[in-house]
Amino acid sequence: MKNAVVVVGMGEMGSVFARGFLRTGHPVYPVVRGMEMATLASELPEPELVVIAVAEADLHPVLQQVPAVWCDRLVLLQNELLPADWQQYDLEPTVISVWFEKKKGMDSKVIIPSPVYGPHASQVAEALAGIDIASRVLPDSEALLFELVLKNVYILTTNIAGLQVGGNVGELWQNHRELATAVANEVIELQQVLTGETFDAAALIDGMVKAFNGDLNHQCMGRSAPARLARAMQLAEKNDLQLEMLKEISAVGI
Repeated sequence: MKNAVVVVGMGEMGSVFARGFLRTGHPVYPVVRGMEMATLASELPEPELVVIAVAEADLHPVLQQVPAVWCDRLVLLQNELLPADWQQYDLEPTVISVWFEKKKGMDSKVIIPSPVYGPHASQVAEALAGIDIASRVLPDSEALLFELVLKNVYILTTNIAGLQVGGNVGELWQNHRELATAVANEVIELQQVLTGETFDAAALIDGMVKAFNGDLNHQCMGRSAPARLARAMQLAEKNDLQLEMLKEISAVGI
């Protein structure tokens, strides 16, 4: 029998990964709300992987409590991830930029293949392949950083522009391209400040458009959009960055 996989957080996304690892022969042990990771770690000190599938807002509290025996087995999949999120805990996790959607009562919908990098990348890719979700293993950490920033540009641009114009990503790019490009460029500025790196803005915007084309009907604005804008504005202020388009959208008071 293959080694067990622990999944911390059994929401929609956690359930997808759990199903993938079950399909490839791994027993899966869930950690749900109210359970102590330390308790399970005492019984299962050497799982194959520990998939942290909690929401973005819960990531840091969970990482602060991960048992030491699990720290070299982590898989992270949250949106808005950047290396600083795990480096502050001296972790070297496997990280996947998730490009499939999973909603309650619906099967997973792939937009583009999900890039994954880290010591257990091939196992994650194998699990997803077992449930027909496309992924691709990246060659190095630089490629991962670009992919994480690209996902952030996609999410923040669509969410923030969507607060102003609504609709789906196809309509955003077809009818409001100037707005989308202006928001994307400011998001890229913010990502550069947060990472201390310089990125090819044109390549990021091209990647964003490729993702648009993967699902033109994907809605721009989810429930998290106002919080994403507020968080972006807080980070910009903290880093003395003037993002005029984001400020203008924020001033509308949505």
